[in-house]
Amino acid sequence: MGAPIREFSQDYQIRIDPIDGVVRAWRDGTLLAESTQAKVMYETRLPPTIYFPLKDVRADLSAPSDLQTFCPFKGTATYRDMAVDGQTVPNGTWSYDSPLPESVGIGGYVGFSRDDHTRIDLGENTLQDETSSHISGPLVDWLLREAWRSKTPEDLTVALSDKLLENGIAISRLSVMIWSLHPQIAGRHYIWNKGAEEITTYAPSYEIYDHPAFVGSPLDHVSKGLGGVRQKIGVENDEDRYPIIRDLKKEGATDYVAMPLQFSDGQTNVLTLTCDHPDGFTTPNLGLVFECSAIISRLFEVFNQRENAQGLLETYVGKRTGARVLGGDIRRGDGDEIDAAIMFCDLRESSRLVTDLGQSSYIDRLNLFFETVTDTVQEHGGEVLKFIGDAVLAVFPDDGSADKARADAMESAREIVARLGELSHTQRGCDCSIGLAYGRVTYGNVGSRERLDFTVIGHAANVAARLGDHGKKVGHRIVATADFDVPACKTTHLGSVELHNVRDPVACIAVKSDISSPVDDLAENTPLA
Repeated sequence: MGAPIREFSQDYQIRIDPIDGVVRAWRDGTLLAESTQAKVMYETRLPPTIYFPLKDVRADLSAPSDLQTFCPFKGTATYRDMAVDGQTVPNGTWSYDSPLPESVGIGGYVGFSRDDHTRIDLGENTLQDETSSHISGPLVDWLLREAWRSKTPEDLTVALSDKLLENGIAISRLSVMIWSLHPQIAGRHYIWNKGAEEITTYAPSYEIYDHPAFVGSPLDHVSKGLGGVRQKIGVENDEDRYPIIRDLKKEGATDYVAMPLQFSDGQTNVLTLTCDHPDGFTTPNLGLVFECSAIISRLFEVFNQRENAQGLLETYVGKRTGARVLGGDIRRGDGDEIDAAIMFCDLRESSRLVTDLGQSSYIDRLNLFFETVTDTVQEHGGEVLKFIGDAVLAVFPDDGSADKARADAMESAREIVARLGELSHTQRGCDCSIGLAYGRVTYGNVGSRERLDFTVIGHAANVAARLGDHGKKVGHRIVATADFDVPACKTTHLGSVELHNVRDPVACIAVKSDISSPVDDLAENTPLA
């Protein structure tokens, strides 16, 4: 007795058959369900699964739990805890309360979790053996052999879309949303549209999480781990659940799916496919993509890991230095001797600001100071190497012209003073002391065997820091070595100055900003604590 055995093809398939006679589910010695209307689902490479009508389930079931899983053919599974003999079996059952067209036969049916305590009594029925079918073909071959050659995630998105079309999958749109580790960018969204000359790439900021177009969207739903989304466009009645569905319908779309792309660290990204074939996606075609999603995810993860590494390195050590580290300068001693202008910019009156403002407001003020200095340095071709307490260490490498390196550093310093002066109208306590020096420094890794720091070491770096301290004592916001003296700047020669921990006196100048501001240089010899 029972359903006749039918062979599976190499395509992904789902088949739901009724089971003759009485079928029972037991947990140890307790009857969970008994029915003459049970069904069996055969799905490629999965063991046969028995489903019981909900009305024939005798175990006590809870309200839906937080757990959800997604299948592009069955839909989103709802799980419930099960009470058996005074004990609770967490997520002991699942059901597809709104099954997709391929699986409407199990709507209103319940499956029981497989474990050593659960047994299904099929009576005289015999199930088909678990299929050993496997999916293969041109798409799988391309993913295994050639997809890795893509140079960028954009290239991979285009190549994947083209391969899906070549394999007869009628996609009109494909998108990949990959979340990132970046202080300003929440992620990258790659969108391919059939017939478009170029792929569209978005890099949304973290405001996306509160944006009306994102909240409650398929991207939001999948990213939260709530399962996937499948929508037959123009067939079901809930088309208006997602605004994107309405937009796609106007473009002639007939089917839409958003499925998770899981990274190895547990991060949930999103792959979406839109179909323009009158009948929508076929089970074999969509199954092919679903089966390949793990390797597709890994390919994008490789690009994302590199982008994350680059973004984090640029965030913590700067773009130029980050490129050096990512390029392989990762051992203690790796580095170069370079000629560069060095800037050391210190926030004044930090101790008083902490006391007057409180810790939280002081951190806000410090961040504002750092942002102003960093933006200005970068605009003038320099790079912030690190924040040292409430000070900024920046480098302006000599790329062939010592005069230009010094000029860029000087213009940056003057601009910093001017911008902080403008801020001081509304932000009391935005004042600075800047030291500038030029010379040969070691630009590279120093530290212990297990903890490295990429920085600049040398006489010029030490002098720049000491000149900043000296400026506080003599009442000048910018103090530089004498070789920074140029006609465009209003300077005061300070002579040869003895600096702490610097062996020989240093000839230096004080620089006055051209822009009048509340923090313009005070009279000479007026201490600025």
